[in-house]
Amino acid sequence: MYADRDRLARLFEEELARYAEARPESKRLWEAGREHLPDGVPMLWMAKWPGPWPPYVVSAAGAHFECADGIDHVDLCLGDTGAMVGHAPEKSVAAITAQLRRGSTFMLPTADAAAAAGLLAERFGLPRWQFTLSATDANRHVLRYARQATGRDRVLVIDFCYHGTVDEAYATLDDEGRVVSRRGNIGPPVDPATTTVVVAFNDVPAILAALAAREIAAVLIEPALTNIGIVLPEPGWHEAVRAACDETGTVLVIDETHTLCAGPGGMTARDGLRPDVVVVGKTIGGGIPAAAWGMTDELADRVSESLNWGGEGREDLDVGGVGGTLAGNALSMAGIRATLGEVLTPEVYPGMIERAREWTEGVQAAIDEFGAPWQVTQLGCRAEYSFRPTPPRDGREAADADDFELQQYLHLHALNRGILITPFHNMALMCPSTTSDDVARHTVAFREAVASLYD
Repeated sequence: MYADRDRLARLFEEELARYAEARPESKRLWEAGREHLPDGVPMLWMAKWPGPWPPYVVSAAGAHFECADGIDHVDLCLGDTGAMVGHAPEKSVAAITAQLRRGSTFMLPTADAAAAAGLLAERFGLPRWQFTLSATDANRHVLRYARQATGRDRVLVIDFCYHGTVDEAYATLDDEGRVVSRRGNIGPPVDPATTTVVVAFNDVPAILAALAAREIAAVLIEPALTNIGIVLPEPGWHEAVRAACDETGTVLVIDETHTLCAGPGGMTARDGLRPDVVVVGKTIGGGIPAAAWGMTDELADRVSESLNWGGEGREDLDVGGVGGTLAGNALSMAGIRATLGEVLTPEVYPGMIERAREWTEGVQAAIDEFGAPWQVTQLGCRAEYSFRPTPPRDGREAADADDFELQQYLHLHALNRGILITPFHNMALMCPSTTSDDVARHTVAFREAVASLYD
């Protein structure tokens, strides 16, 4: 935690004044929007951006966007992974535009669906795929299938995990180790302790103990924590989770939505993981809402047999709580096929990962120069710093290191210098268009910010 709160408050006020002076048009748009939009934004979490009002975007391409006040920004947030391929990638846009002219949604398949499934199967090694509009929906559907296949009710998640807005994942452990609702959880439908078991990341004994009773339908994990700060798995943790699931007949679900930064097949392919299900979303549609989940043949067959899809079960396929009228629509399928086949290809990853290495080195250099008690961690083309001297081992350690006021200052300082990083933590993400010059802009600005706090 940063100790000099008076200094921090003064610096923040200076940055607020600088922001307000530079962004009058965004202020005008924000004030006009407040007539019908709570806090002037289409989703309330957008009010969490630092500053009195958010910048309004006019256009974006690659790793840059321009706001309504004509300011060019290096975008290191990239829609918090939604635009990891860069903004408006040419080949994705061409395919999406062409499909839009032919029609966008039919409740019927197009040839792009099988092609998209084939690309995902090749990358992740799982043969059976289904499509949704978001990773949240994919996770919800997968948990239903896991319950159907196992006959069990409860789900195990990792403390401080992120799986979109899945109700079962909005649970945490209190100081006595009891499962309770996450802070800020709005209107939870049930006490999360009735649906969810929570264990800390990297805690093998806790996983073994939780699964021993054979009451858990699915273990839902990120291969590395990402939304509370990057927390990497310790050696042997994934192998232990897989073995425990095998021993107890539990479905292992790996959500690669954020960890697709690690490589073309996420950490699943990079590290040779063996999930029963993979979920992936956000960036795979090239800007069009799209997500998918893949299953092993064994799990797909178990689900199919339990539902009797080939017989009487077909009557209820549209009312089983899995699906959605717009899921698997033609526009999304065109976006996935083009994005995975022509934009987010294996060939672009080395450059993206190298840019993340440059960013990490720039952050570490400033931390070392001024003796800030912080650390920085890289995962593929994603990197993040946190306000603790050593990498966190689990989500609780990462959460305890948070300092909201300090974070807001650093984000606003960057924004005032034309650099956007993810608003909910200190993450930077590289797209195929991110350049070394883009990264250098952040390195210079970050050093200036750390100097203002510690020099």
